[in-house]
Amino acid sequence: MSKVFPLVMAAIGEQVFLENIKGGKKILHRLTALGLTPGVELSVVQNTGGVLLLSVRGSRIALGRGMARKMMVSLTDNNGDQTNIEGEEK
Repeated sequence: MSKVFPLVMAAIGEQVFLENIKGGKKILHRLTALGLTPGVELSVVQNTGGVLLLSVRGSRIALGRGMARKMMVSLTDNNGDQTNIEGEEK
């Protein structure tokens, strides 16, 4: 099973999969409109303690920490495959 954690905890440059979004209809609609849907691979480009700059689907997106806390992600390996806690491919 993959370790799932809030996006705000991802390190700069770390490739992650978006597992789910913990929020109401409004936040789900907003993030979906930005291309942030469960299963998408993304990475944190910048984390200055306020806004997070993400790379997703060939674009850069800036998100506030509040939204990023509601996005649950899991780690990927270098090939874009999901990994579990032991490091085995899923």
